[in-house]
Amino acid sequence: MEDLAAPVARLIDEFKKLPGIGAKSAQRLVFTLIRRSAEDCARLAQAIIDLKQQIRLCSECNNITDTDPCHFCSNAARNHQVICVVEEPFNVYSIEKTREFKGIYHILHGALSPINGVGPEDLKLKNLLGRVQRDKVEEVIIATNPNIEGEATAIYLSRLLKPLGLRVTRIALGVPVGSDLEYADEVTLSKALAGRREMD
Repeated sequence: MEDLAAPVARLIDEFKKLPGIGAKSAQRLVFTLIRRSAEDCARLAQAIIDLKQQIRLCSECNNITDTDPCHFCSNAARNHQVICVVEEPFNVYSIEKTREFKGIYHILHGALSPINGVGPEDLKLKNLLGRVQRDKVEEVIIATNPNIEGEATAIYLSRLLKPLGLRVTRIALGVPVGSDLEYADEVTLSKALAGRREMD
């Protein structure tokens, strides 16, 4: 990058630190910004500054928000007796896109992974237990990822919450819509069979 102007090379290096952005994508972004107006670039820079200054975690559910509590937790129209537990904030928006879930959320900010040194104390669990008891929660839906860490987290949460006398459920796992059975592995097929339901 010796032949590039120092500000260009520096911004390319910064973009490359972002997930999914390689050298070519970083260069494309920087050269796009060079062609944009100073006002466009200033708006982008200000949006990044605002993101870091205004975004915090909701004290109730740990979602990213600019108001506390977040708009899910403060919405009286949502069912506060049903909590969906997810690993990361972006999982909330995946579930919201379905327009099916009307409860509230709890974000763990990770999953159990002993091999990576992530234990229960590293997850945001304390306020979940407080909410369950304070709000008389009836059901906790565990929507962790269908991998080893997500399964371990789901089992841990189930053992933690069931003694409190509430319903603990796990999202159904199995064959994705649009795929062929011949490409599904044994674990996926066994989960699909175990999670089968009555036909309407």
